[in-house]
Amino acid sequence: MPQVPQTFFDALAVRTWCGLALRALGRAREEIDAINVYPVADGDTGTNLYLTMESAAAAVEAVFDGHGTLTERKPPLADAARAMAHGALIGARGNSGTILAQLLRGMAQVLAADGETAHTDGEGLRLALRRAADSARHAVAHPVEGTVLSVASAAADAAADTQGDCGTVARAAYEGACAALAATPGQLAVLERAGVVDAGGRGLVAVLAALVETFTGEAPVFVVLETHARVAADETHTAADGTHARVEDVSAPGATAATPCEGGPAFEVIYLLEADDSAVTRLRERLDALGDSLVVVGGDGLWNVHVHVDDAGAAVEAGVEAGRPYRIRITHFGLGDVHTTGAERPPKERAQRAVVAVVPGEGLAGLYGEAGATTVLARPGEPPASGELVAAVRRAHAREVVLLPNDAELRHTAAAAAEQARAEGIRVALIPTRSAVQGIAALAVHEPERRFDEDVVSMTSAAGATRYAEVAVAERQSWTMAGICQAGDVLGLVDGDVAVIGADVTATARAVLDRMLAAGGELVTLVLGDEAPASVADILEVHVRESYLAVDTVVYRGGRQGALLLIGVE
Repeated sequence: MPQVPQTFFDALAVRTWCGLALRALGRAREEIDAINVYPVADGDTGTNLYLTMESAAAAVEAVFDGHGTLTERKPPLADAARAMAHGALIGARGNSGTILAQLLRGMAQVLAADGETAHTDGEGLRLALRRAADSARHAVAHPVEGTVLSVASAAADAAADTQGDCGTVARAAYEGACAALAATPGQLAVLERAGVVDAGGRGLVAVLAALVETFTGEAPVFVVLETHARVAADETHTAADGTHARVEDVSAPGATAATPCEGGPAFEVIYLLEADDSAVTRLRERLDALGDSLVVVGGDGLWNVHVHVDDAGAAVEAGVEAGRPYRIRITHFGLGDVHTTGAERPPKERAQRAVVAVVPGEGLAGLYGEAGATTVLARPGEPPASGELVAAVRRAHAREVVLLPNDAELRHTAAAAAEQARAEGIRVALIPTRSAVQGIAALAVHEPERRFDEDVVSMTSAAGATRYAEVAVAERQSWTMAGICQAGDVLGLVDGDVAVIGADVTATARAVLDRMLAAGGELVTLVLGDEAPASVADILEVHVRESYLAVDTVVYRGGRQGALLLIGVE
């Protein structure tokens, strides 16, 4: 992680802040989950905030990684800020995560307003915090005081009344947020009854504490001035104005979980939506009539939609009418997949073994699913975070899990997810598959009845014996192992390196196949993306049949998978 403190709000400060905020939310996650009572006591606000921030931080890291291959200079502030906002948007989880995504988007709109500016100062930070609070409040259909919205507004108000550098402004915003957080029980009856502060607001305080640390190098001690919440006598002292104060470690566990709220809609529905502004305006009205806790964030054609409803199908259908919904997640508040504590049906018995796989398109998700795997969809430019992989491992509900990342870039993410799952008592084996075609080969030899170690060895051997390639279109001019490519050129990548540069998809794919089969092979696997020419599979099948004896070909439809074509040779 970059060193702190940062003097100005530049790209490096964005990166530092995201990393520190992720660490702070990780420490406070269980505490925040435990005090989550509004709008639904499902005990996952801390987890959702963490996963949202993890996606934002990963997007910023990707900008720095990509920029580093081209120049030694750090990326512009605008690029880092936009990446932070986009990462949070596509990774937003739950009501709290969706609002956090809009807070970061509001800040990014100010920070990226002048794409050429290298950094901003305290004045720019004040404006960014104001825009964040206002845009988050606008995104919520029916704003409620005593929530994270109140905390965000108080932070922006405190910052607006402060002159100075970024560190001074950030500290003022943090202190204003702490005071507003302490006041939330007096604004929302459900919090006062439970004797807790708002969970989403508590998460925002952790994020703002990270902002202070970014510019000062010191993490502030978390102080909540409590005028309404219950305070243990041995934890408090009385200030001159008669209010109570409690000093806590930001990472310390908090109150015990509250009992879930009775009544209310049965389902939480979340999805990403590709749609224009006018369609989203109509969608808001439709969803507002269907349920509550409606939050719609985003813009520029991409939105994150969150709502609580009784009719989940109608909420999804409304999205279909507005545009193209995807990454649809539906959670039943009464089932065990949320952390409720009321009387529930007995937990389902764990399976002995399961396979969890990351797949690049809907078509392969169906193929893997038919083979019994639990899948995590990775759309182009939207790699899953470790939290999503951990959630999939939990969803598989097995004592033993084989994890297939199917992407070389996901090896560290998958390793972190495997480590977390092991800490929860699940036996996890990570097979370092670098392509979905290697995952197909591994899944083909999977036998749950075998001893776990034997099954993992067999699957690893099958994946390792499968060479992989892909055919894609170059997005920009760049240097490659095969020479200089121009934007629009067709690239054939073998084992991750560009081996062929061409102008025609079919001809390039045929050249790639010839290179791979020159070393031998018995089976060719072709996975076609939606953008691939309709005839390419037939042409390649004929080419293999006529040029290579005793080599079989199998074809799958991958859907929107990024690459035009994936190729595997076993």
